[in-house]
Amino acid sequence: MVSLDLIRGNPFFADLSTEQITILAQTAEEVMVEAEQYFFHEGDELDCFYIVIEGQVGILVDVPDPAVSQPVSRQLTGNLITKEVVVATVEPGEMFAWSALVPPHQATSSAKTLTPCRVIAFDCRELRTSFEENYALGYLMMLKATLIIRERLRAMRVESISDILAEKGEQKEPTLQAIVR
Repeated sequence: MVSLDLIRGNPFFADLSTEQITILAQTAEEVMVEAEQYFFHEGDELDCFYIVIEGQVGILVDVPDPAVSQPVSRQLTGNLITKEVVVATVEPGEMFAWSALVPPHQATSSAKTLTPCRVIAFDCRELRTSFEENYALGYLMMLKATLIIRERLRAMRVESISDILAEKGEQKEPTLQAIVR
């Protein structure tokens, strides 16, 4: 269990009641993690979500390595040579591993520390049971997870558009007009 003040002081939990924060605190533990350590890999079953207190965590996905020629046979079998790319950086106060709250509770990406980190790990097996008894808390946490998903999708869309424009020789930072085209 972590202190109520540690959770209460985090903007992610700003609109929760003391009772709800207490429930969260009972499922949480503070964890220190060295740089370059993985929390999980894409496809892993997730039992925890995390809030970064100190440091930075990279959200990574495997993409086909553009530096390697990929024969058609590799493309057809899905056996491409890939490389990890950081698609988002999670800063202090931010959540990651939202998939632990959303069925089927599998990681949709990988996460590893970019710097030494201090995080709060919340046991989602316990939390999901608590949500069945405290619907309001379950609703608020799912709403918060949905906002994270929305923001990450938006960021990936903007980055994808930026890459497309760069390939066409246009400016790297897309304007609003370029995004809505």
